[in-house]
Amino acid sequence: MKKTSTRLADGRELIYYDLRDDRVRDAVDRRPLERTHTTSEIRRDPLLGDSIAVASHRQGRTYHPPADECPLCPTRGERLSEIPDSSYDVVVFENRFPSLAGDSGRCEVVCFTSDHDASFADLTGEQARLVLDAWTDRTSELSHLPCVEQVFCFENRGPEIGVTLGHPHGQIYAYPFTTPRTALMLRSLAAHKDATGGENLFDAVLERELAGDRLVLEGEHWAAFVPYAAHWPYEVHLYPKRRVPDLLALDEAARTEFPQVYLELLRRFDRIFGTDEPPTPYIAAWHQAPFGALAEFDGVVRDDFALHLELFTIRRTSGKLKFLAGSESGMNVFINDVPPERAAERLREVASS
Repeated sequence: MKKTSTRLADGRELIYYDLRDDRVRDAVDRRPLERTHTTSEIRRDPLLGDSIAVASHRQGRTYHPPADECPLCPTRGERLSEIPDSSYDVVVFENRFPSLAGDSGRCEVVCFTSDHDASFADLTGEQARLVLDAWTDRTSELSHLPCVEQVFCFENRGPEIGVTLGHPHGQIYAYPFTTPRTALMLRSLAAHKDATGGENLFDAVLERELAGDRLVLEGEHWAAFVPYAAHWPYEVHLYPKRRVPDLLALDEAARTEFPQVYLELLRRFDRIFGTDEPPTPYIAAWHQAPFGALAEFDGVVRDDFALHLELFTIRRTSGKLKFLAGSESGMNVFINDVPPERAAERLREVASS
């Protein structure tokens, strides 16, 4: 992998990740952009104890542009975009309309391929490995920023999810706090460790799922399963079999196998509802241990946390979506229409031949 960092016309950082070491990246951003100005602010809810970001400048962000005006395609001729070069393998750049900025963190965009009509599932194993390497590199770099406590790599896919740019891409949020969902995991981890005299909860969950009927696919170094208490109609958790706290700690064997397992999982997601349905909308979310202090979680250290990816869709059946209505949005109590065991069975049924 070759990494080349440059600057866009408004001062934002852009990084090329190339498969070939001889690629030269010296294209200049020719757009007449002024410096970006953001209004991101973090506010803490005194009743719930969590934090939210207020980012009013995002109201003006690009919204469903036509394909020939996509800002994530390469620059070609006088068609200028966020990527100055005429081609790329993987690109990461600072979001022009970030939810988090300055002392409030950082937001980045990850373009998986220059092919506008592709999806992550269309990538080759070599391309998917390059994306993994880019996620890992960005996790490392962002973790060293003074304000950053947790790094979150994720992909939103499909207009049903709320995606406003059709080009295959994901995002990275570098939060200045430990996110509420991670804090819940850490509290459960601490309680289980205390109650069992030191047993790791993530290890216990993975051991149970490997032996159960919700296992979807398994490699030598990775395992994917539908969790016992899945919140979403089709939800899969992907774990490395050797517990590590973050992407940085994955060994070479796990990195090598990851593209094979993950691409197969994504391709199965696209077959859940049959070939006549539009591509399955999904969210793919990496959960990594925070880089900040864990003193509030009694007895827990970073290495107790287990890196894993959660992949889920809001489509519950053909032509129907799962909406977060009163119980989910008002009380955070999910009601799942698809039994997890049936979801796992379906994901095994659609395995590629």
